[in-house]
Amino acid sequence: MGIAAEALKDFKGFNLKKLPEVEPLSPGHRACQGCGEILALRQVLKALGENIIVASATGCMEIVTSPFPQTAWRVPWIHVAFENAAAVISGVESAYKALNRKGKIQQPDVVFLAYGGDGGTADIGLQALSGALERGHNFVYVCLDNEAYMNTGIQRSSSTPYGAMTTTSPPGKKSIGQRTWKKNVAYIAAAHGIPYVATASPAFALDLMNKVKKAAMIPGPAYLHIHSPCPTGWRHETDMAIEVARLAVQTKVFPLYEVIDGKWILSRKVAKPKPVSEYFKVQRRFRHLTEKDIEEIQRRVDEEYEELLRRCAMSGEPEKKESEESAGE
Repeated sequence: MGIAAEALKDFKGFNLKKLPEVEPLSPGHRACQGCGEILALRQVLKALGENIIVASATGCMEIVTSPFPQTAWRVPWIHVAFENAAAVISGVESAYKALNRKGKIQQPDVVFLAYGGDGGTADIGLQALSGALERGHNFVYVCLDNEAYMNTGIQRSSSTPYGAMTTTSPPGKKSIGQRTWKKNVAYIAAAHGIPYVATASPAFALDLMNKVKKAAMIPGPAYLHIHSPCPTGWRHETDMAIEVARLAVQTKVFPLYEVIDGKWILSRKVAKPKPVSEYFKVQRRFRHLTEKDIEEIQRRVDEEYEELLRRCAMSGEPEKKESEESAGE
């Protein structure tokens, strides 16, 4: 039995009838109306509770929760640079380990959380994240992926989807918009051989919170990649964040899965996938795409989903088919 499997053998997940009442992130923050990212962060923190220390990379969630002299944080929190949230939290984790060993404190169960957006994770912070994963620090890293540098003006990142419009990848006569395909950071994290990797969506709150709880229970590094709709940058209506997030899963654009001790497990198999056009049509960042462009993207989405299914099949893990009840989480 692997490290993660051993830690999770008695795992009991959250359920809708008994969710945590704790709110480590207070209301009154300054996130945009309808922000899917702040909702995802709130779900993460509710799952972890108050016995945590948080390192925040520069980004939307740092800006909206900490305008001096105010703060939305009810737990120890440190804002660090764009590129080094994983490095800082690994240092904090090492310091606590040393202080516990020397008997100067008695706090062995603190959870160490670092988070950043896709810019601070897939781009600027990838080196620090890789180093922390490779060294085996006991921490949870969460990427809140809104697919561009939203805080600084909606510039493209390596996590921006192919064809999407941003201020630095505008469509035109000689441009489709973003010209590269989305970097798969969850796969990169899994390639480090760490005990736990997962993808999650705020549209499926129980799935997200249970994955966060698992990540905290497992000794060693854990990585979660959370799809986080942004009405401002994605150009969708402010009441559509959850619907957009759900469509991303239902169209196979953002599949939900776990990698536990190297075994790939599909969290939910989409039995009747919707076409990617259903996901695109509610976001104005894709409105310039032609039918031919969408056909090419659909082909790529199908190929990547089939590759994921093969990985899960090779691991010999059962698939979890989506039900009407689970779809409505």
